[in-house]
Amino acid sequence: MTHGTGGPAQRGRSGPDSQGLLDSSLMASGTASRSEDEESLAGQKRASSQALGTIPKRRSSSRFIKRKKFDDELVESSLAKSSTRAKGTSGVEPGRCSGSEPSSSEKKKVSKAPSTPVPPSPAPAPGLTKRVKKSKQPLQVTKDLGRWKPADDLLLINAVLQTNDLTSVHLGVKFSCRFTLREVQERWYALLYDPVISKLACQAMRQLHPEAIAAIQSKALFSKAEEQLLSKVGSTSQPTLETFQDLLHRHPDAFYLARTAKALQAHWQLMKQYYLLEDQTVQPLPKGDQVLNFSDAEDLIDDSKLKDMRDEVLEHELTVADRRQKREIRQLEQELHKWQVLVDSITGMSSPDFDNQTLAVLRGRMVRYLMRSREITLGRATKDNQIDVDLSLEGPAWKISRKQGVIKLKNNGDFFIANEGRRPIYIDGRPVLCGSKWRLSNNSVVEIASLRFVFLINQDLIALIRAEAAKITPQ
Repeated sequence: MTHGTGGPAQRGRSGPDSQGLLDSSLMASGTASRSEDEESLAGQKRASSQALGTIPKRRSSSRFIKRKKFDDELVESSLAKSSTRAKGTSGVEPGRCSGSEPSSSEKKKVSKAPSTPVPPSPAPAPGLTKRVKKSKQPLQVTKDLGRWKPADDLLLINAVLQTNDLTSVHLGVKFSCRFTLREVQERWYALLYDPVISKLACQAMRQLHPEAIAAIQSKALFSKAEEQLLSKVGSTSQPTLETFQDLLHRHPDAFYLARTAKALQAHWQLMKQYYLLEDQTVQPLPKGDQVLNFSDAEDLIDDSKLKDMRDEVLEHELTVADRRQKREIRQLEQELHKWQVLVDSITGMSSPDFDNQTLAVLRGRMVRYLMRSREITLGRATKDNQIDVDLSLEGPAWKISRKQGVIKLKNNGDFFIANEGRRPIYIDGRPVLCGSKWRLSNNSVVEIASLRFVFLINQDLIALIRAEAAKITPQ
């Protein structure tokens, strides 16, 4: 009995004691394992610290100097940032894979991170997007503006406010380029109802120069009220600028703000030309088949009415001019016998070189000089120095002396040229210096300061002179 009752009681006491011993043994084993882990970690830290102790540490500051970056640096830095972010999300760092073990804090971060790799989301760089937006903005503005310039928009707005008719605006306004009526209508509707285009157009018009705005306002079309006030000015009257200035003062509300008296006068003259004034009437064309032609109108004209009245002042001036011209001609005729050289322009139909009075001819490219006396002088004519042959008629003679040379005919029929100028005279390529003489033959080339002439001799007349000289010599 005692054994039977004592057995269960002993088993009942030993149950909780054994459970407590089991728990204490588990706790002791947990603490022992935890202490072993900590010791291993401490050993690893000591080993890493000893390994790091052998390598001297490099001090570096976390501060950096801020400076402005160029455009290419902005793009490269933004791309580098995006690549580093993508690599950070994948959990793989190239610096850590080289051989150094991760620390405890990094282990905790890795253990907390999910096991499945998260693909990096391609996030655009903010610097790059801003740059693209800035570069696209002016392109968008110009695209919206199109062919319409701010001056065209201002012209369109002023013209529509004056006339209230897009057809008359298309016909009467001269834009910077040619627009069709449909384009004018579409632009006007866009300015009214498209907020983007109207905003851009207003910004562009505000940036116009005041002088450009004034020039555009001066071209504004005239409204019907303005033309009605101008048509009241009579066509027979001769209005002045004061008349139109008074009209502006009396009707300031009717006229456009940029109107001036001169502009009103010009438009009034245009209206008068097209018979648009109140006191003007346009004669209707004749009806029927009997239309007056030009010949019938010419027959109806009275010839007596076409005769001009005599102008005594004009007749007196014409008489005086005629008398002066006749006096000059008479004076030239009296001086004709004094001329020794005649200068004729060379044309395609040139006259013969020689006549009964011409001894020789000095022919140039532009003119020819006729020698009609036994001695002539060559040179450059001035006001104080008159010579026989003016070489300036042939070409530029500023290098030629005023008295360059003299051509003489001797009794035996030979021609000689004497140089009296500073520059040499070339006869057939041979220089004749100052104070020297040279004999001229037929077809000799005479060159004086780059002007070339051909000396031609009248052989018939020279033969007669030689014959007469031969007759006189025996006597």
